[in-house]
Amino acid sequence: MTTGKAGYWVFLISVVIAILAGIAAPWATSVWIAVLLVVLGVITYVLNGYEKDSIKLLVAFIALTFVLTATTTMFLSINSVITYLGTIIVSIIQYVTLFLAPIAVIVAVKAVEGMTSKK
Repeated sequence: MTTGKAGYWVFLISVVIAILAGIAAPWATSVWIAVLLVVLGVITYVLNGYEKDSIKLLVAFIALTFVLTATTTMFLSINSVITYLGTIIVSIIQYVTLFLAPIAVIVAVKAVEGMTSKK
């Protein structure tokens, strides 16, 4: 299996874990899921690199973080209509953001390092 394919599968499995953890969040949460997603984020970066798509990745991460911040209260108000649905939606977005955070941090640090090393 090539590195690109392995990176794709790690990414896909991580998103599935984030979704399943988000669905289970109203009933059970685990620090180990958070640790696992962060580690999978680092592994995904190592396997995929993201040098070519660094701007797209950072914009996507900022957008996801903004959506999470701006809509949390709205999503949680859904709980009054359908119990736990809002919590599940917010938790899924939180776990996906948690998975992407180490990738975004590594890309951002490398971008800053690249800007400073050129001078």
